[in-house]
Amino acid sequence: MKKYTNIVTICLSILFLTSCSSDFLDYEPTGVLSSGNVATAENADALVTAAYAAIGNDEMVGPITNQWVYGSVRSDDAYKGGGGRGDVDVIDTYEQYNTTIADYGDWMLPRTWTNHYKAISRANFALSVINAIPDAEYPLKKVRQAELRFLRAHSHFMLKLLFNKVPYITEELTQEDILKTSNDLSSDALWNKIAEDFKFAYDNLEQSQEQVGRADKNAAAAYLAKLSLYQAYKQNDAHQVTSVDAAKLQDVIDYADKVTGALEPDYGFDFLDGHDNGVESIWAVQFSINDGTNTGRVSFVTGLNSPHGTPLYGCCGFHMASQNMVNAFKTDSNGLPLLDTFNNSDIFNSITNGVAPLTAGVTLDPRIDHTVGVPGRPFKYKNTLNASGDMIYNFSWARDPGVYGYFGNMKEQQSPDCSCYVKNGPFVGTSKNVDFIRYADVLLFKAEALIQLNRYAEALPLINQIRARAAASGSMPLAAGASNVYKVQPYVSFPSKSYAMKALMFERRLEFGMEGPRFFDLVRWGIAEPVLNAYLTTEKTKRDFLANAKFTSGRDEYYPIPQREIDFTAGLYKQNPGY
Repeated sequence: MKKYTNIVTICLSILFLTSCSSDFLDYEPTGVLSSGNVATAENADALVTAAYAAIGNDEMVGPITNQWVYGSVRSDDAYKGGGGRGDVDVIDTYEQYNTTIADYGDWMLPRTWTNHYKAISRANFALSVINAIPDAEYPLKKVRQAELRFLRAHSHFMLKLLFNKVPYITEELTQEDILKTSNDLSSDALWNKIAEDFKFAYDNLEQSQEQVGRADKNAAAAYLAKLSLYQAYKQNDAHQVTSVDAAKLQDVIDYADKVTGALEPDYGFDFLDGHDNGVESIWAVQFSINDGTNTGRVSFVTGLNSPHGTPLYGCCGFHMASQNMVNAFKTDSNGLPLLDTFNNSDIFNSITNGVAPLTAGVTLDPRIDHTVGVPGRPFKYKNTLNASGDMIYNFSWARDPGVYGYFGNMKEQQSPDCSCYVKNGPFVGTSKNVDFIRYADVLLFKAEALIQLNRYAEALPLINQIRARAAASGSMPLAAGASNVYKVQPYVSFPSKSYAMKALMFERRLEFGMEGPRFFDLVRWGIAEPVLNAYLTTEKTKRDFLANAKFTSGRDEYYPIPQREIDFTAGLYKQNPGY
Protein backbone atom coordinates (compact mmCIF):
# COMPACT_ATOMS: atom_id res chain seq x y z
CA MET A 1 0.00 0.00 0.00
CA LYS A 2 1.90 3.03 1.22
CA LYS A 3 5.66 2.89 0.84
CA TYR A 4 6.85 6.13 2.28
CA THR A 5 8.94 7.21 5.22
CA ASN A 6 7.44 6.23 8.54
CA ILE A 7 6.92 9.45 10.49
CA VAL A 8 7.91 7.95 13.80
CA THR A 9 11.42 7.27 12.53
CA ILE A 10 12.08 10.96 12.00
CA CYS A 11 14.73 12.19 14.39
CA LEU A 12 12.98 14.32 16.99
CA SER A 13 14.65 17.60 17.71
CA ILE A 14 12.54 18.12 20.81
CA LEU A 15 12.94 14.95 22.85
CA PHE A 16 12.85 17.01 26.03
CA LEU A 17 9.09 17.10 25.58
CA THR A 18 9.01 13.60 27.07
CA SER A 19 9.89 15.11 30.43
CA CYS A 20 6.72 15.12 32.48
CA SER A 21 5.64 15.90 35.98
CA SER A 22 3.63 13.62 38.22
CA ASP A 23 0.41 15.04 36.87
CA PHE A 24 -0.62 15.81 33.31
CA LEU A 25 -1.84 19.27 34.28
CA ASP A 26 1.74 20.48 34.55
CA TYR A 27 2.13 20.23 30.81
CA GLU A 28 4.47 23.16 30.13
CA PRO A 29 7.65 22.83 32.23
CA THR A 30 8.72 26.25 33.46
CA GLY A 31 11.98 27.47 32.01
CA VAL A 32 12.20 24.72 29.41
CA LEU A 33 9.81 25.49 26.62
CA SER A 34 7.00 27.85 25.68
CA SER A 35 4.92 28.30 22.57
CA GLY A 36 6.39 31.76 22.16
CA ASN A 37 10.01 30.69 21.83
CA VAL A 38 9.41 27.87 19.34
CA ALA A 39 6.69 29.40 17.13
CA THR A 40 8.54 28.89 13.89
CA ALA A 41 7.81 26.79 10.83
CA GLU A 42 11.18 25.12 11.38
CA ASN A 43 10.02 23.64 14.68
CA ALA A 44 6.41 22.94 13.77
CA ASP A 45 6.81 19.56 12.09
CA ALA A 46 9.05 18.28 14.87
CA LEU A 47 6.34 19.17 17.38
CA VAL A 48 3.74 17.34 15.31
CA THR A 49 5.98 14.28 15.13
CA ALA A 50 6.38 14.39 18.90
CA ALA A 51 2.60 14.43 19.23
CA TYR A 52 2.33 11.34 17.05
CA ALA A 53 5.00 9.62 19.12
CA ALA A 54 2.99 10.20 22.29
CA ILE A 55 0.09 8.12 20.94
CA GLY A 56 2.34 5.08 21.24
CA ASN A 57 4.20 6.06 24.41
CA ASP A 58 2.61 3.45 26.60
CA GLU A 59 4.00 0.67 28.74
CA MET A 60 3.14 -2.65 30.32
CA VAL A 61 1.81 -0.90 33.42
CA GLY A 62 0.11 2.07 31.74
CA PRO A 63 -1.27 0.83 28.42
CA ILE A 64 -2.84 3.20 25.91
CA THR A 65 -2.57 1.20 22.66
CA ASN A 66 -3.33 -2.51 23.05
CA GLN A 67 -6.41 -2.91 25.27
CA TRP A 68 -5.75 -6.46 26.50
CA VAL A 69 -6.09 -5.38 30.14
CA TYR A 70 -9.05 -3.03 29.97
CA GLY A 71 -11.08 -4.57 27.15
CA SER A 72 -10.16 -8.24 26.87
CA VAL A 73 -9.49 -9.46 30.43
CA ARG A 74 -12.37 -7.25 31.63
CA SER A 75 -14.69 -9.17 29.27
CA ASP A 76 -15.57 -12.79 28.58
CA ASP A 77 -12.67 -13.16 26.11
CA ALA A 78 -9.75 -13.74 28.46
CA TYR A 79 -8.27 -14.29 31.90
CA LYS A 80 -5.46 -12.26 33.42
CA GLY A 81 -3.02 -15.17 33.43
CA GLY A 82 0.49 -14.99 34.85
CA GLY A 83 1.66 -16.69 38.02
CA GLY A 84 -1.57 -16.70 40.00
CA ARG A 85 -3.93 -14.02 41.24
CA GLY A 86 -1.23 -12.15 43.14
CA ASP A 87 0.92 -11.65 40.04
CA VAL A 88 0.21 -8.04 38.94
CA ASP A 89 -2.80 -8.29 41.21
CA VAL A 90 -4.23 -4.95 40.15
CA ILE A 91 -5.40 -6.63 36.92
CA ASP A 92 -7.06 -9.28 39.06
CA THR A 93 -9.19 -6.56 40.65
CA TYR A 94 -10.30 -5.42 37.18
CA GLU A 95 -11.12 -9.00 36.21
CA GLN A 96 -13.08 -9.57 39.42
CA TYR A 97 -14.92 -6.20 39.07
CA ASN A 98 -13.53 -5.41 42.50
CA THR A 99 -12.03 -1.97 41.90
CA THR A 100 -14.36 -0.41 44.42
CA ILE A 101 -11.91 2.02 45.99
CA ALA A 102 -10.06 4.30 43.58
CA ASP A 103 -7.02 4.82 45.76
CA TYR A 104 -3.27 5.01 45.34
CA GLY A 105 -3.06 1.21 45.46
CA ASP A 106 -4.11 1.12 41.81
CA TRP A 107 -0.99 2.04 39.89
CA MET A 108 -2.11 0.96 36.41
CA LEU A 109 -5.22 3.00 35.63
CA PRO A 110 -3.66 6.26 36.90
CA ARG A 111 -0.68 5.71 34.59
CA THR A 112 -3.00 5.08 31.66
CA TRP A 113 -4.88 8.29 32.49
CA THR A 114 -1.60 10.21 32.65
CA ASN A 115 -0.20 8.67 29.46
CA HIS A 116 -3.31 9.68 27.51
CA TYR A 117 -3.15 13.22 28.86
CA LYS A 118 0.56 13.44 28.09
CA ALA A 119 -0.41 12.71 24.48
CA ILE A 120 -3.13 15.35 24.65
CA SER A 121 -0.73 17.92 26.08
CA ARG A 122 1.75 17.30 23.26
CA ALA A 123 -0.99 17.79 20.69
CA ASN A 124 -2.16 20.95 22.43
CA PHE A 125 1.32 22.39 22.76
CA ALA A 126 1.98 21.78 19.07
CA LEU A 127 -1.34 23.41 18.22
CA SER A 128 -0.55 26.47 20.34
CA VAL A 129 2.73 26.86 18.47
CA ILE A 130 1.32 26.28 15.00
CA ASN A 131 -1.67 28.56 15.58
CA ALA A 132 0.74 31.45 16.08
CA ILE A 133 2.64 30.89 12.82
CA PRO A 134 1.43 33.08 9.93
CA ASP A 135 -0.23 31.08 7.17
CA ALA A 136 2.21 32.41 4.58
CA GLU A 137 5.16 31.02 6.55
CA TYR A 138 3.71 27.54 6.93
CA PRO A 139 1.83 26.16 3.90
CA LEU A 140 0.97 22.95 5.76
CA LYS A 141 -0.52 24.81 8.71
CA LYS A 142 -4.15 23.72 8.22
CA VAL A 143 -3.16 20.10 7.54
CA ARG A 144 -0.99 19.89 10.64
CA GLN A 145 -3.70 21.50 12.76
CA ALA A 146 -6.12 18.88 11.48
CA GLU A 147 -3.72 16.06 12.29
CA LEU A 148 -3.21 17.34 15.81
CA ARG A 149 -6.91 17.70 16.44
CA PHE A 150 -7.36 14.14 15.20
CA LEU A 151 -4.73 12.94 17.68
CA ARG A 152 -6.31 14.93 20.50
CA ALA A 153 -9.73 13.50 19.67
CA HIS A 154 -8.34 9.97 19.59
CA SER A 155 -6.88 10.28 23.08
CA HIS A 156 -10.06 11.78 24.50
CA PHE A 157 -12.09 9.03 22.80
CA MET A 158 -9.98 6.34 24.48
CA LEU A 159 -10.33 8.09 27.83
CA LYS A 160 -14.10 8.28 27.48
CA LEU A 161 -14.32 4.55 26.77
CA LEU A 162 -12.42 3.87 29.98
CA PHE A 163 -13.63 6.54 32.42
CA ASN A 164 -16.76 8.05 30.81
CA LYS A 165 -16.39 11.42 32.57
CA VAL A 166 -13.12 13.14 31.67
CA PRO A 167 -12.07 16.77 31.20
CA TYR A 168 -11.74 17.86 27.58
CA ILE A 169 -8.51 19.85 27.35
CA THR A 170 -7.76 22.12 24.39
CA GLU A 171 -4.86 24.37 23.44
CA GLU A 172 -6.73 27.58 24.26
CA LEU A 173 -6.84 26.76 27.96
CA THR A 174 -4.27 28.32 30.26
CA GLN A 175 -2.91 26.51 33.29
CA GLU A 176 -5.43 28.38 35.41
CA ASP A 177 -8.25 27.42 33.04
CA ILE A 178 -7.26 23.75 33.13
CA LEU A 179 -7.32 23.73 36.91
CA LYS A 180 -10.92 24.95 36.70
CA THR A 181 -12.03 22.48 34.01
CA SER A 182 -14.42 19.88 35.38
CA ASN A 183 -14.88 16.31 34.23
CA ASP A 184 -18.64 16.60 34.69
CA LEU A 185 -19.76 17.13 31.10
CA SER A 186 -22.77 15.13 29.99
CA SER A 187 -22.04 12.13 27.82
CA ASP A 188 -23.54 13.81 24.76
CA ALA A 189 -21.56 17.01 25.36
CA LEU A 190 -18.28 15.13 25.64
CA TRP A 191 -18.97 13.07 22.53
CA ASN A 192 -19.78 16.28 20.67
CA LYS A 193 -16.47 17.87 21.64
CA ILE A 194 -14.60 14.80 20.42
CA ALA A 195 -16.65 14.84 17.22
CA GLU A 196 -15.78 18.51 16.57
CA ASP A 197 -12.09 17.66 16.46
CA PHE A 198 -12.61 14.66 14.19
CA LYS A 199 -14.84 16.72 11.89
CA PHE A 200 -12.19 19.42 11.64
CA ALA A 201 -9.72 16.70 10.68
CA TYR A 202 -12.11 15.25 8.13
CA ASP A 203 -12.75 18.65 6.54
CA ASN A 204 -9.09 19.62 6.28
CA LEU A 205 -7.18 16.44 5.44
CA GLU A 206 -6.63 14.73 2.10
CA GLN A 207 -7.97 11.22 1.56
CA SER A 208 -4.44 9.88 2.09
CA GLN A 209 -1.06 11.31 2.98
CA GLU A 210 2.37 10.70 1.54
CA GLN A 211 3.95 9.71 4.85
CA VAL A 212 2.64 6.47 6.27
CA GLY A 213 1.17 6.74 9.76
CA ARG A 214 -0.20 10.26 9.45
CA ALA A 215 -3.90 10.81 10.06
CA ASP A 216 -5.88 11.40 6.87
CA LYS A 217 -9.46 11.97 5.75
CA ASN A 218 -9.96 8.21 5.49
CA ALA A 219 -9.03 7.66 9.13
CA ALA A 220 -11.15 10.62 10.23
CA ALA A 221 -14.18 9.23 8.37
CA ALA A 222 -13.70 5.83 10.00
CA TYR A 223 -13.38 7.38 13.44
CA LEU A 224 -16.48 9.50 12.89
CA ALA A 225 -18.38 6.35 11.92
CA LYS A 226 -17.20 4.70 15.13
CA LEU A 227 -17.95 7.73 17.29
CA SER A 228 -21.41 8.18 15.75
CA LEU A 229 -22.19 4.56 16.61
CA TYR A 230 -21.37 5.21 20.26
CA GLN A 231 -23.39 8.43 20.19
CA ALA A 232 -26.41 6.59 18.79
CA TYR A 233 -27.03 4.47 21.89
CA LYS A 234 -28.80 6.49 24.59
CA GLN A 235 -28.49 4.95 28.05
CA ASN A 236 -29.89 5.41 31.55
CA ASP A 237 -27.86 5.55 34.77
CA ALA A 238 -27.61 1.75 34.82
CA HIS A 239 -26.12 1.95 31.29
CA GLN A 240 -29.05 0.16 29.73
CA VAL A 241 -30.02 1.33 26.26
CA THR A 242 -33.22 3.38 26.34
CA SER A 243 -33.28 4.48 22.70
CA VAL A 244 -31.18 4.49 19.55
CA ASP A 245 -30.74 7.72 17.58
CA ALA A 246 -31.65 7.07 13.94
CA ALA A 247 -29.89 10.22 12.72
CA LYS A 248 -26.62 9.13 14.31
CA LEU A 249 -27.02 5.68 12.76
CA GLN A 250 -27.34 7.31 9.36
CA ASP A 251 -24.16 9.27 10.13
CA VAL A 252 -22.42 5.93 10.74
CA ILE A 253 -23.49 4.71 7.32
CA ASP A 254 -22.58 7.95 5.57
CA TYR A 255 -19.10 8.13 7.07
CA ALA A 256 -18.46 4.42 6.57
CA ASP A 257 -19.29 4.85 2.89
CA LYS A 258 -16.56 7.47 2.63
CA VAL A 259 -13.86 5.08 3.88
CA THR A 260 -11.69 3.40 1.27
CA GLY A 261 -10.02 0.12 2.11
CA ALA A 262 -10.28 -3.63 1.77
CA LEU A 263 -9.93 -6.78 3.79
CA GLU A 264 -6.57 -8.52 3.73
CA PRO A 265 -6.88 -11.74 1.71
CA ASP A 266 -5.86 -13.76 4.77
CA TYR A 267 -7.05 -12.88 8.27
CA GLY A 268 -3.64 -13.79 9.67
CA PHE A 269 -1.95 -10.97 7.76
CA ASP A 270 -3.53 -8.50 10.19
CA PHE A 271 -1.36 -9.96 12.95
CA LEU A 272 1.90 -10.70 11.13
CA ASP A 273 5.00 -8.56 10.87
CA GLY A 274 5.54 -7.46 7.29
CA HIS A 275 1.90 -6.52 6.73
CA ASP A 276 1.77 -3.19 8.59
CA ASN A 277 -0.11 -0.35 6.91
CA GLY A 278 -1.74 -2.73 4.46
CA VAL A 279 -5.07 -2.37 2.71
CA GLU A 280 -7.04 -3.16 5.87
CA SER A 281 -5.23 -0.81 8.23
CA ILE A 282 -7.19 2.43 8.51
CA TRP A 283 -5.61 3.97 11.62
CA ALA A 284 -2.67 2.50 13.49
CA VAL A 285 0.02 3.56 15.91
CA GLN A 286 3.41 3.10 14.28
CA PHE A 287 6.31 1.14 15.73
CA SER A 288 9.69 0.44 14.17
CA ILE A 289 13.03 -1.30 14.53
CA ASN A 290 16.40 -0.89 12.81
CA ASP A 291 15.29 2.61 11.89
CA GLY A 292 18.55 4.44 12.44
CA THR A 293 17.90 5.20 16.10
CA ASN A 294 19.73 3.52 18.97
CA THR A 295 16.95 1.19 20.13
CA GLY A 296 14.19 1.61 17.57
CA ARG A 297 10.63 2.30 18.59
CA VAL A 298 9.40 -1.01 19.92
CA SER A 299 6.21 -1.63 21.89
CA PHE A 300 6.41 -3.51 25.18
CA VAL A 301 2.73 -3.04 26.00
CA THR A 302 2.19 -6.81 25.69
CA GLY A 303 5.56 -7.67 27.17
CA LEU A 304 3.95 -9.75 29.93
CA ASN A 305 2.00 -11.90 27.51
CA SER A 306 4.54 -14.19 25.85
CA PRO A 307 4.30 -17.97 26.29
CA HIS A 308 6.15 -18.66 29.52
CA GLY A 309 7.39 -22.24 29.57
CA THR A 310 9.62 -22.12 26.51
CA PRO A 311 13.01 -20.53 25.77
CA LEU A 312 11.63 -19.48 22.40
CA TYR A 313 9.80 -16.62 24.07
CA GLY A 314 10.19 -14.65 27.26
CA CYS A 315 7.77 -13.95 30.05
CA CYS A 316 5.17 -14.11 31.68
CA GLY A 317 2.12 -16.04 30.52
CA PHE A 318 -0.48 -13.29 30.88
CA HIS A 319 -3.63 -12.82 28.78
CA MET A 320 -4.98 -16.36 28.52
CA ALA A 321 -8.07 -17.11 26.43
CA SER A 322 -11.17 -18.09 28.38
CA GLN A 323 -12.95 -21.38 27.79
CA ASN A 324 -15.93 -19.29 26.72
CA MET A 325 -13.84 -17.57 24.03
CA VAL A 326 -12.55 -20.91 22.72
CA ASN A 327 -16.06 -22.38 22.61
CA ALA A 328 -17.28 -19.41 20.55
CA PHE A 329 -15.32 -20.64 17.51
CA LYS A 330 -17.47 -23.78 17.11
CA THR A 331 -19.64 -23.94 13.99
CA ASP A 332 -22.74 -25.96 13.17
CA SER A 333 -23.42 -28.33 10.28
CA ASN A 334 -24.14 -25.31 8.06
CA GLY A 335 -20.85 -23.62 8.93
CA LEU A 336 -22.55 -20.95 11.06
CA PRO A 337 -21.82 -19.89 14.65
CA LEU A 338 -23.76 -21.48 17.49
CA LEU A 339 -25.24 -18.15 18.52
CA ASP A 340 -27.21 -19.43 21.51
CA THR A 341 -25.63 -22.80 22.32
CA PHE A 342 -21.89 -22.34 21.74
CA ASN A 343 -21.14 -22.58 25.47
CA ASN A 344 -23.28 -25.65 26.19
CA SER A 345 -20.23 -27.87 25.84
CA ASP A 346 -16.48 -27.30 26.03
CA ILE A 347 -13.87 -28.08 23.41
CA PHE A 348 -10.15 -28.73 23.89
CA ASN A 349 -10.91 -29.08 27.61
CA SER A 350 -8.73 -32.09 28.41
CA ILE A 351 -5.07 -32.91 27.93
CA THR A 352 -3.74 -36.23 26.62
CA ASN A 353 0.04 -36.53 26.30
CA GLY A 354 0.33 -32.76 26.25
CA VAL A 355 -2.28 -32.35 23.50
CA ALA A 356 -5.84 -31.03 23.76
CA PRO A 357 -7.80 -33.24 21.33
CA LEU A 358 -10.92 -32.01 19.57
CA THR A 359 -14.07 -34.09 19.88
CA ALA A 360 -14.78 -35.95 16.64
CA GLY A 361 -17.29 -34.20 14.42
CA VAL A 362 -16.77 -30.73 15.87
CA THR A 363 -16.03 -28.06 13.27
CA LEU A 364 -14.39 -24.70 13.85
CA ASP A 365 -14.05 -21.21 12.49
CA PRO A 366 -10.38 -20.98 11.35
CA ARG A 367 -10.02 -17.69 13.21
CA ILE A 368 -9.41 -19.77 16.34
CA ASP A 369 -5.98 -20.71 14.97
CA HIS A 370 -5.14 -17.04 14.47
CA THR A 371 -6.35 -16.05 17.94
CA VAL A 372 -5.73 -18.80 20.51
CA GLY A 373 -2.79 -21.05 21.30
CA VAL A 374 -4.23 -24.57 21.72
CA PRO A 375 -2.01 -27.43 22.94
CA GLY A 376 -1.14 -29.64 20.00
CA ARG A 377 -1.92 -27.10 17.27
CA PRO A 378 0.67 -25.01 15.37
CA PHE A 379 1.52 -21.68 16.96
CA LYS A 380 1.88 -18.62 14.76
CA TYR A 381 1.68 -20.72 11.60
CA LYS A 382 4.80 -22.77 12.32
CA ASN A 383 5.45 -26.28 13.56
CA THR A 384 9.22 -25.91 13.63
CA LEU A 385 11.55 -22.97 13.94
CA ASN A 386 14.77 -23.81 12.12
CA ALA A 387 16.94 -25.56 14.71
CA SER A 388 15.58 -23.53 17.60
CA GLY A 389 12.80 -25.81 18.69
CA ASP A 390 9.25 -27.03 18.39
CA MET A 391 6.56 -24.47 17.55
CA ILE A 392 3.57 -26.67 18.27
CA TYR A 393 1.80 -24.90 21.14
CA ASN A 394 2.63 -26.89 24.26
CA PHE A 395 0.67 -27.37 27.46
CA SER A 396 3.85 -26.41 29.34
CA TRP A 397 3.81 -22.93 27.77
CA ALA A 398 0.98 -21.99 30.15
CA ARG A 399 2.46 -20.57 33.32
CA ASP A 400 -0.29 -21.54 35.76
CA PRO A 401 -2.74 -23.88 34.02
CA GLY A 402 -4.25 -24.94 37.32
CA VAL A 403 -5.62 -21.42 37.74
CA TYR A 404 -5.95 -19.95 34.25
CA GLY A 405 -6.06 -22.95 31.94
CA TYR A 406 -3.72 -23.41 29.01
CA PHE A 407 -5.17 -21.40 26.10
CA GLY A 408 -2.60 -18.79 25.10
CA ASN A 409 -2.93 -15.58 23.13
CA MET A 410 -1.61 -15.53 19.58
CA LYS A 411 -2.47 -12.27 17.83
CA GLU A 412 0.02 -10.16 19.78
CA GLN A 413 2.83 -12.69 19.29
CA GLN A 414 5.21 -13.16 16.39
CA SER A 415 7.46 -16.04 15.44
CA PRO A 416 10.49 -15.95 17.79
CA ASP A 417 12.87 -15.60 14.83
CA CYS A 418 11.09 -12.43 13.67
CA SER A 419 13.40 -9.47 13.14
CA CYS A 420 10.63 -7.38 14.73
CA TYR A 421 11.34 -8.81 18.21
CA VAL A 422 13.47 -7.18 20.89
CA LYS A 423 14.15 -8.74 24.29
CA ASN A 424 14.65 -6.57 27.35
CA GLY A 425 15.49 -8.97 30.14
CA PRO A 426 12.70 -11.54 30.16
CA PHE A 427 10.26 -9.26 28.36
CA VAL A 428 9.64 -9.25 24.63
CA GLY A 429 8.75 -6.16 22.62
CA THR A 430 7.76 -5.92 18.99
CA SER A 431 7.80 -3.36 16.21
CA LYS A 432 4.44 -4.61 14.89
CA ASN A 433 1.97 -1.74 14.61
CA VAL A 434 -1.18 -1.65 16.74
CA ASP A 435 -4.29 -1.07 14.63
CA PHE A 436 -6.96 1.07 16.23
CA ILE A 437 -9.37 0.75 13.30
CA ARG A 438 -9.31 -1.91 10.58
CA TYR A 439 -11.50 -2.00 7.50
CA ALA A 440 -13.29 -4.99 9.07
CA ASP A 441 -14.36 -2.57 11.81
CA VAL A 442 -15.82 -0.18 9.27
CA LEU A 443 -17.83 -2.91 7.55
CA LEU A 444 -19.27 -4.02 10.87
CA PHE A 445 -19.93 -0.43 12.05
CA LYS A 446 -22.06 0.04 8.95
CA ALA A 447 -23.74 -3.35 9.33
CA GLU A 448 -24.66 -2.56 12.94
CA ALA A 449 -26.19 0.78 11.97
CA LEU A 450 -28.18 -0.81 9.14
CA ILE A 451 -29.54 -3.49 11.46
CA GLN A 452 -30.59 -0.96 14.07
CA LEU A 453 -32.40 0.97 11.32
CA ASN A 454 -34.30 -2.24 10.47
CA ARG A 455 -32.39 -2.51 7.17
CA TYR A 456 -30.88 -5.82 8.17
CA ALA A 457 -31.06 -7.31 4.66
CA GLU A 458 -28.50 -4.68 3.61
CA ALA A 459 -26.24 -5.72 6.49
CA LEU A 460 -26.15 -9.35 5.36
CA PRO A 461 -23.53 -8.97 2.58
CA LEU A 462 -21.30 -6.87 4.85
CA ILE A 463 -21.18 -9.55 7.55
CA ASN A 464 -20.75 -12.20 4.87
CA GLN A 465 -17.69 -10.35 3.55
CA ILE A 466 -16.09 -10.88 6.94
CA ARG A 467 -17.13 -14.53 6.99
CA ALA A 468 -15.87 -15.15 3.45
CA ARG A 469 -12.45 -13.84 4.41
CA ALA A 470 -12.49 -16.07 7.50
CA ALA A 471 -13.32 -19.09 5.35
CA ALA A 472 -10.34 -18.29 3.13
CA SER A 473 -7.94 -17.96 6.07
CA GLY A 474 -7.10 -21.56 6.90
CA SER A 475 -4.11 -22.00 4.61
CA MET A 476 -1.36 -20.85 6.98
CA PRO A 477 -2.43 -23.01 9.95
CA LEU A 478 -3.02 -25.98 7.63
CA ALA A 479 0.39 -25.56 6.03
CA ALA A 480 1.89 -25.73 9.52
CA GLY A 481 0.09 -28.99 10.24
CA ALA A 482 -3.22 -28.01 11.81
CA SER A 483 -5.98 -30.58 11.42
CA ASN A 484 -8.54 -29.46 8.87
CA VAL A 485 -11.65 -29.11 10.99
CA TYR A 486 -12.67 -25.76 9.51
CA LYS A 487 -16.18 -25.03 8.30
CA VAL A 488 -17.38 -21.46 7.74
CA GLN A 489 -20.24 -20.48 5.48
CA PRO A 490 -22.12 -17.23 4.84
CA TYR A 491 -25.52 -16.50 6.30
CA VAL A 492 -28.25 -17.22 3.74
CA SER A 493 -30.59 -14.64 5.23
CA PHE A 494 -31.50 -12.82 8.43
CA PRO A 495 -35.08 -13.71 9.39
CA SER A 496 -35.45 -10.79 11.80
CA LYS A 497 -33.78 -7.70 13.19
CA SER A 498 -33.09 -9.42 16.51
CA TYR A 499 -31.43 -12.38 14.78
CA ALA A 500 -29.34 -10.05 12.63
CA MET A 501 -28.20 -8.09 15.68
CA LYS A 502 -27.25 -11.29 17.48
CA ALA A 503 -25.26 -12.40 14.42
CA LEU A 504 -23.54 -9.00 14.24
CA MET A 505 -22.56 -9.10 17.90
CA PHE A 506 -21.18 -12.61 17.53
CA GLU A 507 -19.26 -11.74 14.37
CA ARG A 508 -17.58 -8.82 16.09
CA ARG A 509 -16.49 -11.13 18.87
CA LEU A 510 -15.03 -13.70 16.48
CA GLU A 511 -13.33 -11.10 14.29
CA PHE A 512 -11.78 -9.09 17.13
CA GLY A 513 -11.36 -11.82 19.72
CA MET A 514 -8.72 -10.94 22.35
CA GLU A 515 -7.87 -7.65 20.63
CA GLY A 516 -9.65 -5.57 23.27
CA PRO A 517 -12.92 -4.19 21.85
CA ARG A 518 -15.19 -6.80 23.46
CA PHE A 519 -15.83 -5.07 26.80
CA PHE A 520 -16.49 -1.71 25.16
CA ASP A 521 -18.87 -3.33 22.66
CA LEU A 522 -20.88 -4.88 25.50
CA VAL A 523 -21.09 -1.51 27.25
CA ARG A 524 -22.18 0.26 24.06
CA TRP A 525 -24.93 -2.30 23.49
CA GLY A 526 -26.08 -1.92 27.10
CA ILE A 527 -25.72 -5.64 27.81
CA ALA A 528 -22.51 -5.83 29.84
CA GLU A 529 -24.26 -6.86 33.06
CA PRO A 530 -26.36 -9.78 31.76
CA VAL A 531 -23.67 -11.10 29.41
CA LEU A 532 -20.80 -10.93 31.88
CA ASN A 533 -22.70 -12.27 34.86
CA ALA A 534 -23.98 -15.17 32.75
CA TYR A 535 -20.39 -15.77 31.66
CA LEU A 536 -19.18 -15.72 35.27
CA THR A 537 -21.92 -18.08 36.44
CA THR A 538 -20.66 -20.75 34.06
CA GLU A 539 -16.97 -19.93 34.00
CA LYS A 540 -16.54 -20.02 37.78
CA THR A 541 -17.49 -23.72 37.71
CA LYS A 542 -14.31 -24.24 35.67
CA ARG A 543 -12.04 -21.57 37.11
CA ASP A 544 -12.09 -21.27 40.91
CA PHE A 545 -10.41 -17.87 40.90
CA LEU A 546 -13.66 -16.35 39.57
CA ALA A 547 -15.74 -17.70 42.47
CA ASN A 548 -16.53 -14.27 43.91
CA ALA A 549 -16.48 -12.20 40.73
CA LYS A 550 -19.63 -10.22 40.01
CA PHE A 551 -20.40 -7.40 37.59
CA THR A 552 -22.43 -4.54 39.10
CA SER A 553 -24.60 -2.60 36.68
CA GLY A 554 -24.27 1.17 36.89
CA ARG A 555 -20.70 0.96 38.22
CA ASP A 556 -18.52 -1.55 36.42
CA GLU A 557 -19.17 -0.27 32.90
CA TYR A 558 -16.49 2.34 33.61
CA TYR A 559 -13.34 2.51 35.67
CA PRO A 560 -12.95 4.88 38.63
CA ILE A 561 -11.46 8.33 38.14
CA PRO A 562 -7.95 8.08 39.67
CA GLN A 563 -8.14 9.43 43.20
CA ARG A 564 -4.93 11.39 42.80
CA GLU A 565 -6.59 13.42 40.02
CA ILE A 566 -9.56 14.19 42.26
CA ASP A 567 -7.18 15.20 45.04
CA PHE A 568 -5.08 17.33 42.70
CA THR A 569 -8.14 19.30 41.60
CA ALA A 570 -9.35 19.67 45.21
CA GLY A 571 -12.47 17.69 44.46
CA LEU A 572 -13.39 19.46 41.21
CA TYR A 573 -13.35 16.12 39.40
CA LYS A 574 -16.33 13.98 40.33
CA GLN A 575 -15.94 10.26 40.95
CA ASN A 576 -17.90 7.78 38.86
CA PRO A 577 -20.95 6.20 40.53
CA GLY A 578 -20.31 3.29 42.85
CA TYR A 579 -16.69 4.05 43.72
